[in-house]
Amino acid sequence: MTKTFVLDTNVLLHNAEAIESFADNTVVIPMAVIEELDNFKSHNDELGRNARQVIRRLDALRVKGSLRKGVPLNNGGILSITSITRKPDELELDIEVADNRILHVAYELHKAGREVVFVSKDINARLKADALGLRVVDFEKQKVNFDELYSGYNEITVHGSIIKELQENKTVTGIKVECFPNQFVILKDETNDQHTAIGRVLNSDTIQLLPSKHERVWNVRPQNREQRMAIQLLLDPAIQIVTLVGQAGTGKTLLALAAGLQTTIRDRKYDHVLVSRPIIPMGNDIGFLPGGKEEKLSHWMQPIFDNLAHLLRDGADSAEGKRKSKDTVQDRIENLIKDKTMTLEALTYIRGRSIPGQYVIIDEAQNLTPHEIKTVITRAGDGTKMVLTGDPYQIDNPYLDASSNGLTYAAERLKENAIHGHVTLTTSERSTLAAIAAKYL
Repeated sequence: MTKTFVLDTNVLLHNAEAIESFADNTVVIPMAVIEELDNFKSHNDELGRNARQVIRRLDALRVKGSLRKGVPLNNGGILSITSITRKPDELELDIEVADNRILHVAYELHKAGREVVFVSKDINARLKADALGLRVVDFEKQKVNFDELYSGYNEITVHGSIIKELQENKTVTGIKVECFPNQFVILKDETNDQHTAIGRVLNSDTIQLLPSKHERVWNVRPQNREQRMAIQLLLDPAIQIVTLVGQAGTGKTLLALAAGLQTTIRDRKYDHVLVSRPIIPMGNDIGFLPGGKEEKLSHWMQPIFDNLAHLLRDGADSAEGKRKSKDTVQDRIENLIKDKTMTLEALTYIRGRSIPGQYVIIDEAQNLTPHEIKTVITRAGDGTKMVLTGDPYQIDNPYLDASSNGLTYAAERLKENAIHGHVTLTTSERSTLAAIAAKYL
């Protein structure tokens, strides 16, 4: 028996291709969903673009027949638009509310004997549907198992002589390691847990000792093994995209900025550093901000300025011989932006661009959908490196979670590509208080 999937509006706004994701089954879009899509279609953001794309797709399907009776999809399924005009006497639902009209459609189809599955990314809608006796699911496409997320490294126990050989010769062969490109491995002596070495896997049986020449980047010294791994990935031009996942205080943004400054200003591998982050507030929004684009962005980019202030204090660049400067930290930050060495940009303006020869940092990437992450990464031109950082435990987008956000999706889906590197940072180095808060709160 084929299933009937009733889609909530937020599913289509999350992924405009959702109607094509239920092969050989029936997809029903309630009339209330069309009304809500109409409200979103004029928005100049990802929701508006998805709404317009869905509407255009439905209009194209309309020529195949009657959307009310159902039209065939390319995947063997059927799509229809359905409205229920009869008041649900037995249900405690106010049909003046669009969400309830959507649920009413699913309920009536269920009563008619169909095997109905209500699909929504809204938890409350799923709870109400469950209370009505409906089968409910989240939209699972583009989700990963966050509990099993690729960490970028693993540990293996070996004989102490292998660790000694690696430290002396810088490489060791003959160790069979199941791994992904650019993965790290922590070798532990089978007789002494304190005797360890960190290597980077070159191929299935060759491990290269993690070099120590980058133990200081700009004025940042790695505080733990995950940070050492991250620095290797951030400074390697052969790795064109890096994903860094970790809780607050693990150093994701600081390391990315430090590597960006060094490779751009000192090593001259890139023309500019471009920093962006999604404009999603934590808690209640403070409303419209005064000033032009640059002034508005300065409020959203304050976490970036905080990290730059640490990196650009006196003696920050060892290449300058730690000489003192009369410029204040704020002057140095303003000079970086004024001479276009560093550009701060809102993700709103990134669609349609081509970005060659730049070191691009997307901070707070956990607040982006998989489609938005794809849009960002596909902007990369020749010679551009992309760094995505974020904390999947701190998501402000109401329709994303640790398993469905674009950052973890990218980390998991790109892990088999040789131009991608990933590290999950686990230790907070910001302060003792920050570490305690991240662990216990």
